[in-house]
Amino acid sequence: MTDGIGWISQIGRTRWIDWTTGRIVLGKEPLHMQEYKHQPDFPSPEERAKHLVSKMTLKEMFSQLLYDSPAIPRLSIPAYNWWNEGLHGAARSGTATVFPQAIGLAAMFDVQATKEIAGIVATEQRAKYNAFSQKGDRGIYKGLTVWAPNINIFRDPRWGRGQETYGEDPFLASRLGVAFIEGLQGENADVLKTASCVKHFVAHSGPEPERHHFNAMVSAKDLTETYLPAFKACVKEAGVDGVMGAYSLINGEPCCGTHLIQSLLRNGWGFKGMFVSDCWAIRDFHEQHKITRTAEESAALALNSGCDLNCGCTYLALEKAYQKGLVTREAVTQACVRVMTTRFRLGLFDKEGPYSDIPFSVVASEPHASAALDAARKSLVLLKNDDTFLPLDTGKIASIAVIGPNADSRQALWGNYHGTSQRYTTVLEGIRRLAPDTVRVYYSEGCSVMKDRVERLGEPNDRLSEAATAAGFSDVVVLCLGLNEIVEGEMHDDGNGGIAGDKKDLRLPACQRELLAAVAGTGKPIVLLLLSGGAMDPEIETYPNVRAFIQCWYPGESGGQAIAETLFGMNNPSGKLPVTFYRADTVLPDFSDYSMRGRTYRYFEGTPLYPFGFGLSYSRFQYSSLTIEYESECVRAVCRLKNTSDRDGDEVTFVWGRTEHPDAPANPALFGFTRTFLRAGEERTVDIPIPWESFTIVDTSGTRRPVPGIWNIRLGGHQGDPRSESLAGTGVLALDIDTSRRTIYDETNEKR
Repeated sequence: MTDGIGWISQIGRTRWIDWTTGRIVLGKEPLHMQEYKHQPDFPSPEERAKHLVSKMTLKEMFSQLLYDSPAIPRLSIPAYNWWNEGLHGAARSGTATVFPQAIGLAAMFDVQATKEIAGIVATEQRAKYNAFSQKGDRGIYKGLTVWAPNINIFRDPRWGRGQETYGEDPFLASRLGVAFIEGLQGENADVLKTASCVKHFVAHSGPEPERHHFNAMVSAKDLTETYLPAFKACVKEAGVDGVMGAYSLINGEPCCGTHLIQSLLRNGWGFKGMFVSDCWAIRDFHEQHKITRTAEESAALALNSGCDLNCGCTYLALEKAYQKGLVTREAVTQACVRVMTTRFRLGLFDKEGPYSDIPFSVVASEPHASAALDAARKSLVLLKNDDTFLPLDTGKIASIAVIGPNADSRQALWGNYHGTSQRYTTVLEGIRRLAPDTVRVYYSEGCSVMKDRVERLGEPNDRLSEAATAAGFSDVVVLCLGLNEIVEGEMHDDGNGGIAGDKKDLRLPACQRELLAAVAGTGKPIVLLLLSGGAMDPEIETYPNVRAFIQCWYPGESGGQAIAETLFGMNNPSGKLPVTFYRADTVLPDFSDYSMRGRTYRYFEGTPLYPFGFGLSYSRFQYSSLTIEYESECVRAVCRLKNTSDRDGDEVTFVWGRTEHPDAPANPALFGFTRTFLRAGEERTVDIPIPWESFTIVDTSGTRRPVPGIWNIRLGGHQGDPRSESLAGTGVLALDIDTSRRTIYDETNEKR
């Protein structure tokens, strides 16, 4: 340290800025700027962190274990706020590219595109960090530690935060979680682009109102088979830098103080990164869960269990816990080394690095906007298209009525944990932009999202007559229903606005059901667009004039453009459902029951409304010649795929597998998938690798075991269940294979 100057960086040839005080300093670079650079004596980020932490006092170490870590001027350590979000774009820090919500990204079933989107998120986060830190702004949401992705399993369709996930299947969540982390953290082996943090360890999926005192009772089988695989893949394959614990208890232990942090994450999977508490979750130990009595006991339990960083303020009690002998200096040092290792991995103590020149001009740039539009196109799922009603033939249409609370709503584009776009396109705007001049576009809001009136002093259903009138004047109605982040999402807290939380059932709000009935009563053909974060049943079977139905999710800044392109045939829908859509009257298991019995496509034994993996296209695809190739690392399912239509299109191909072993899931499980673009009439070979580990089961003790013998393999554009075949009008290819012909992996990934 020189002349009281803290951490500084150059802003001109002889001008420097002191980020501790915000003052401009004239002169040469102080010698202390070189102290913690990548030196031969400290070749790794961890060793550099150990060296730096060795110079800290115990009180200084305590301070660095809080999410809003203060500066330590004497060691040239600037303040750093660990809390940042990047679920589907750089979030909560102003302008950014807003991609479709995570559940919409999952509907793409596109690993490479998911990775590229995460790379864009990381680029914009770096650009913002570079710009903001130069101006001394190191506040919340301004750092490089991105608390994403959310890889929890969307086990219950009522869960409001399910929109943040990649759906209900552990294999899908694993593949997309790994891809997103690789995109966030970048390709540079020496410096992370951003530091990813997966959440929420370990079994978390509602109910939201109970999360601060809820005890999730999870069997050993369900834990290993369903709730853990995505975390394991993100740690072992993607090398995720951070893991965040959930608010709830897991089998009586707080998720931020469970033995699984050490026994499974670190000892079992070799996780070397930092563990973060969810925000104010450690406070719940004594205030809600009542498993400790005081803040210092809670802080000690979390730290001693392996929780390194506290999002919240309970770690302010660490000093008192130390004085009482509840924590050791060694435990504090270890946690501090882990968090400082992340800062070194990000290059935050180096004057220059591979990402230090990313300019602010890349934020919300045209290439990024183009990627958001492409993602929105791929995410749309066509669920119904009677007699190929879509795409609309504008040569035969003189007028369109665009009706509904989500028709001209920017809020319906966002999804939670979003940034602020500079170029939103609502559904109405997209249709107006793309409709020919010969087509008149009418608009009516129709109703509120939830309330029984639009105007505060209006009478109930104050927009129904307008909606019915607009429909009556039109040749076709585009009816835009659903929810938004205000009424569906995370439990209300200081970090988000609105009612939020879970859905009580799968029905549309009463006001929207009345709107649907009124518009359908006109007899005009309807295209229903549902913008929501998960499965809902719009109950359209009683309205034969509802000719088409598209699940739009929360499609991001360009959602309206992508939807309009799809309606008019400029985009060919290719999304598939990453969750099961149940009928509104389906009796679901109790929300608080974490058993997988009766849940998701793997264990649901009823007939779904729309099955997991289902989605229509304007193209027609034909599968043939399924063969299986055995290799040392995997089994390959190979087939021929042909686009038999006159329209170019993408097809998502799935491989499903099942054995008759009594511990296997009730239905075939997803083993692999790929997305293929085919021009009209084109035929190609599709090759999907199936990891040998897929040919295992998890027994009741939670042990994963290989099952040599006969497995049934299905391959096609959907599950091959009766409901999917009825809706799609096509079947799938199937054959039995004998896995005993090759060695397979056991749980430790050692060949047997």
